[in-house]
Amino acid sequence: MKPATRRNPGVQPLDPHDWLQRDACHADQMALRNHLIDTRREQVFGCGDDMAPSVEVCELVGRTLGVDIPPDGDHPLIRAARQVQEDLLILQRQGKERQGEDWVLTDGVLCFPSHWTLSQKLGRPLDAIHEPVPFYAGDLARRVQRLFDAIRVEQPLWRANWLIYPDADLFHPRREYEEKRADWSGELYIRVERQSLVKLPQTGAIVFSIKTDICPLAGLNTAQRAGLLAAFDDLPPVQRAYKGGDRVRALLT
Repeated sequence: MKPATRRNPGVQPLDPHDWLQRDACHADQMALRNHLIDTRREQVFGCGDDMAPSVEVCELVGRTLGVDIPPDGDHPLIRAARQVQEDLLILQRQGKERQGEDWVLTDGVLCFPSHWTLSQKLGRPLDAIHEPVPFYAGDLARRVQRLFDAIRVEQPLWRANWLIYPDADLFHPRREYEEKRADWSGELYIRVERQSLVKLPQTGAIVFSIKTDICPLAGLNTAQRAGLLAAFDDLPPVQRAYKGGDRVRALLT
């Protein structure tokens, strides 16, 4: 709805007190999150050898929520993820000095993926993570890299994206380049991810958190539909095609 958020990556300053959100879907989303962690742990969780950033994330989540997260023997990132609706991913700077450093995805709890898998992305830098995205390489990749390099502890950031989905399922894993198969004949939904970037003061790692909301497309009012159409039309052609092209535009008019 806000023009400033439309141009990728569309990053905005984040009030630290507004980092973690709780909404009317909290109970249902947390029940699903805990179920996935309990039954599909190998699919929704991954970690590296350095546990310090995960410990710091768990402490930060506890302070932000004003709760004590007691140790229970499980991984600290799992304990943090059981407290919030957001998926929690950790990126750390890695690489040799002469070759430069990349931001690498080292740890994560990803219960609500939007057509990707955590296991396939762990250990990869930003460029490799976004390799299947047709418009990422080039200018957008450079802007995202500069953004990660420049983010400050005292000024977290947020952005949002959106896609039209043929169902309301939150758990949507898909391997890279795997064909999308969906039935578009029924009710359609808009899926929005609120993505936040928070730099940790002790380890210097960045927490990339994702809060997912899904709403029936038919539930949008006239102003919301018009705003979404304006945002869609503002995109370059390759990005409009990525979101569904003419089919999506027809749905919004």
